[in-house]
Amino acid sequence: MQLFYNPEITELTKQFSFDKEESKHIVKVLRKTIGDTLYITNGKGWLFTAEIAIPDIKNCLVTITNKELKKKHSYNLHLAVAPTKMNDRYEWFLEKATEIGIDTITPIICDQSERKIIKIDRFEKIIQSAMKQSLSCYLPTLNKAISFKEFINQKFDAQLFIAHCEETNKKSLKESITKSKDYLILIGPEGDFSVKEIKTAIVNGFIPVTLGETRLRTETAAIVACHSVAFINQV
Repeated sequence: MQLFYNPEITELTKQFSFDKEESKHIVKVLRKTIGDTLYITNGKGWLFTAEIAIPDIKNCLVTITNKELKKKHSYNLHLAVAPTKMNDRYEWFLEKATEIGIDTITPIICDQSERKIIKIDRFEKIIQSAMKQSLSCYLPTLNKAISFKEFINQKFDAQLFIAHCEETNKKSLKESITKSKDYLILIGPEGDFSVKEIKTAIVNGFIPVTLGETRLRTETAAIVACHSVAFINQV
C-alpha cells in the first residue's frame, strides 16, 4: 500500500485532482491508469480510498470510493527540542519521531544553542514523507522556532518534563509517565540546558528526568523520550 497526502481533502470530498507533480508521479512513474486504486490521507486521521477517473499526467482526477477515520493513540505527545548543529540530525529525529508517534514538535532556541535558524519548509516535507512511509493518517504539527524564555512562560495542560544532564536528583522518564495523558518534554541542545534554564523550567512546573545512564545526543534523547512514551502507552 502506498499512501498519498493532501490536506485539502475532507470527508465531504467526492472527486479530487492531484497537482502536476503528483499527477506525473502517479501516471508516469507508478504507471497507474483508469480504475486503479489509490489511498490518500489529509493528515487529520482520514484514510480515503480513491479510484482513478482520468489518468492525466498534469491533472490526475480520482473519485473517492470509501473513507475511514483511523484510531489515534491514547496520548498526546509534544516534544520541544533544541535544533542540532547539523540539520540532518534534526531531520533524522523528525522522521523517526513521526514513525514512532508524535503529535507536536516545537524547535526551542536555548542559551547554548549553536543553531538558531531552521528551515521549516524542509522539515515539513520530512514529516510528511515519514507519515506516508509509516502509513499513518495523522500529520504531526511542527511549530515555528521559539526562544526557550518565550516558550517556558506559556501555560500548558499536560505532564511537564525536562530532560537534562546536570548532576541533580532526577527520576527516569519511564517511572514518571502516567498512562494515557498529555505530555510535554523539553530536550536541550548539544551543550545541554543552562543551569538558569533548568531552574526556570522547574519553577514553571517541569519535572527533571533522566533518559538513561549514558549521555545522549540531542536527537537521540528526543527519540528515546518519544519511544518511552509510546512504550508505556502500549495496550
